[in-house]
Amino acid sequence: MEEVADIVIVGAGIAGLTTSLGLHRLGIRSFVLESSETLRVTGFALTTWSNAWRALDALGIGHSLRQKHQLIERSDRRRIVITSTVSGEPPLERSLKSKGKHGEGEIRCVRRKALLEELERELPSGTIRYSSKVVSIEDESRHLTLVHLADGTVIKTKVLIGCDGVNSMVSKWLGFKPPSFTGRSAIRGYTEFKGSHGFEPKSMRFFGKGTRSGLIPCDDQTVYWFFTWSPTSQDPNIVYGGRYVEFYDVMSVPMAIALSGQPLLGQPVMVKPSEAEKNLVLSTTSVAGASG
Repeated sequence: MEEVADIVIVGAGIAGLTTSLGLHRLGIRSFVLESSETLRVTGFALTTWSNAWRALDALGIGHSLRQKHQLIERSDRRRIVITSTVSGEPPLERSLKSKGKHGEGEIRCVRRKALLEELERELPSGTIRYSSKVVSIEDESRHLTLVHLADGTVIKTKVLIGCDGVNSMVSKWLGFKPPSFTGRSAIRGYTEFKGSHGFEPKSMRFFGKGTRSGLIPCDDQTVYWFFTWSPTSQDPNIVYGGRYVEFYDVMSVPMAIALSGQPLLGQPVMVKPSEAEKNLVLSTTSVAGASG
């Protein structure tokens, strides 16, 4: 059987459904192909920052998700508490309540299941096609791509968007390199309490000797937690011998700076922000001052 669709998205995860809903809000129809029989809601939670909330608001689902997830704050301060398990130094507390041109920062820990279900609910019926496993992709012409499914269906599309994860069929078709192991191992989960868990609305992080762990409440009864480990020589949170390190999230920056002065193999570690990081701080300060 052969079908025609203007836009096909492979993968009904967060990226695929968000892309489809964004197109829908603009009046553009798309189809999402998902190999599973139902929505894959496995997984745990995401620490969701201000920029992500602006995106969720643009999609029209920010308000409903806010009702289900706790704002990370304490009185007049939103904060992250960073603790070294090696140095014995008192915890380092960083305020997260900064005001820029878009207003005050907003941080919540969002359960993956709740986010996916909200995205699915907002999409038109029939947008997601379950049990649709992509087995191969080929070019028919300069303007059309053929997507072959396991059930024999062939879909002709003008635009193909790959949101199908680490073993992506779309990335293989594009000739991207296969994924490589970073050296980091992780365990993640969340705990649901029968009553209130009693934790303050703050993000707590612990690090030392190649490990990082932490917890953050999602709501009054759910706490997300994680533990990661990597060999010390590969730990991207430690700077060795003048090495330049880029971080995958903003929360890693104060954690790395907090390492400065602590011993590593008998020698004190020195961590300094790059010129780009200094410029970013100056830029943020200027914007905050202008908006105040």
